Amino acid sequence: MKKTLIAITMLSLLAGCASLSTQAGSVAETASERGFISVNTTANTEIAPDVAEISFAVQTSDAKSMQKATLMNKEASDKVYNVLKSMISGVNGDYIKTADYSASPIYSYSGSKRNLDKYEVSNRVIVHTKSIDKVGDMIDKAIAAGATNVDNLTFSVSNYESQCNDLIEIATKKAQTRAGVVAKALSTSVDGIKSFNVSCNANNYATPRMYMAKNLMSAVTDEAAGSAPTSISKGVVKINASVNANFYVK
Repeated sequence: MKKTLIAITMLSLLAGCASLSTQAGSVAETASERGFISVNTTANTEIAPDVAEISFAVQTSDAKSMQKATLMNKEASDKVYNVLKSMISGVNGDYIKTADYSASPIYSYSGSKRNLDKYEVSNRVIVHTKSIDKVGDMIDKAIAAGATNVDNLTFSVSNYESQCNDLIEIATKKAQTRAGVVAKALSTSVDGIKSFNVSCNANNYATPRMYMAKNLMSAVTDEAAGSAPTSISKGVVKINASVNANFYVK
């Protein structure tokens, strides 16, 4: 009799397990087959830049002495550094740094023969400033002081992160609203988030190098003549935020 009861009990437990297993599989299957709506939205703004970064190269050379080429570079770099330092404000977060210093012999080749042409030294002086209105004047004076190239000029905005956050919030609200509109048109409603991806980037629409190319050759002459500084167009910075979201519906 006891053996019969034990057998009946085991069968009942197995039946219960089978029932629970079937229910769990049904729930998983339902979740994987839930309908959803995909929406993509954007928000953007255009802002006048308030930060500039200019990269100046100072190159010197001497046909016979690396020491002389190095000394010449130090003198020129110091002049460029000092003239730029006098035009920026540390209170506003402006700064100057040097980078990419190099010194090497330059060779030419005639057949298999290698000939020493010169010793060349290169240094880079980078200025980061919020004095946007002084950029053209900085270029002129740096060249007059000894800078041989203006390698790069970029404009940006100091409050980029806060601008991105505001735009992401706008794009997110647009995504939620759009999903609701689509759901309503389909006689359903939004019921949670399946996935959510956001991004934010800035595009600088300024074209400063075009202006510099027309003015660099005459910058030193114009400086000596006391004429207006090199004309620089800072353009605008466009910040764009995008949202790619999937919303469950019921």
